Amino acid sequence: MNGKETMTLEQAIAAVKPLDTQAQQRAQYRWDHIAKPLNSLGLLEKALVQIAGITGSERIDISKRCVVVMCADNGVVEEGVTQTSSDVTAVVTENFTKGATSVCQMAQVAGAKVIPVDIGVANEVDGPGMVHAKIAWGTKNFVKEPAMTREEAVKALETGINLVASLKEEGYRIIATGEMGIGNTTTSSALAAVFCRRPVEEVTGRGAGLSSEGLNRKISAIKRGIALHQPDPEDGIDTLAKLGGLDIAGLAGVFLGGAACGVPILVDGFISAVSALTAVKICPAVAPYIMASHVSKEPAGHLLLDTLGLRPFLTCDMCLGEGTGAIAAMPILDMACAVYNDMSTFAETSIEEYKPLS
Repeated sequence: MNGKETMTLEQAIAAVKPLDTQAQQRAQYRWDHIAKPLNSLGLLEKALVQIAGITGSERIDISKRCVVVMCADNGVVEEGVTQTSSDVTAVVTENFTKGATSVCQMAQVAGAKVIPVDIGVANEVDGPGMVHAKIAWGTKNFVKEPAMTREEAVKALETGINLVASLKEEGYRIIATGEMGIGNTTTSSALAAVFCRRPVEEVTGRGAGLSSEGLNRKISAIKRGIALHQPDPEDGIDTLAKLGGLDIAGLAGVFLGGAACGVPILVDGFISAVSALTAVKICPAVAPYIMASHVSKEPAGHLLLDTLGLRPFLTCDMCLGEGTGAIAAMPILDMACAVYNDMSTFAETSIEEYKPLS
């Protein structure tokens, strides 16, 4: 967010082109001639071929990386759908700037910078490295009124888009997505139910830890919100504005920005996957640019990845959020890059090449 000319949502959508198939072919050729059995690194080989298509180059370098953590509050917390109060959002948001969260510890190991974004926290928050991009002081309670206006949703999308553009200028080669916002598994479940056309009960879990009574309140709140607003499942912005959160909107913008700017974006867990699906509903051409990391333990974790056509590297029963699952995948991608970039070819080692089986 450096004050330079910004990109509108319409401009970002127009900038999304098909993956560079020639770069993908060159990357696949490299894999096929490395001195190892063909396709033996499975999804890791596919991931690097995908990165080549996203960036337009078979020269793959993801050494400069970060996790963008969108932070916002959700008015639906008024309905008793969470174990903790919304005040926790502000506390954890500032903790990102102090290195005092789970993703901060994991990012340090993975060599990634943590970039917290105040896109809608209901309190004043600050700290070193905080990106100040507050659209509103949290969303409204969607049980009673739309969570945000369509204009607010678009502004949040554009915040994510332009953040990616700035990060690309700074040399970042891959971006993980994270979020923080008490109540955001409720907003995410609402969007998942609408976009995937599934019963609310099927896509709603206990979040950070709800009793059975609390889970019932959560399900009831989502059903009432959907019944009140009648969102259009084929209109991503309409559904997002009526039922979503500013953190989800910001992350959807990150996925849109990654596709527009040619930067690989890693899906984290449930909330991040809902954000990715929101981006695809807004611009279907974004889908090939999205990369999975792990599958969330939340009930709709598998459903969302299947809907997006993604296969995750990790299945660790994680449901922490913050971008922890996406960060956990980065060292695995580093290992794939080490083989891809540094291994000898069959010709260099005088080993007979493997041939595809007929």
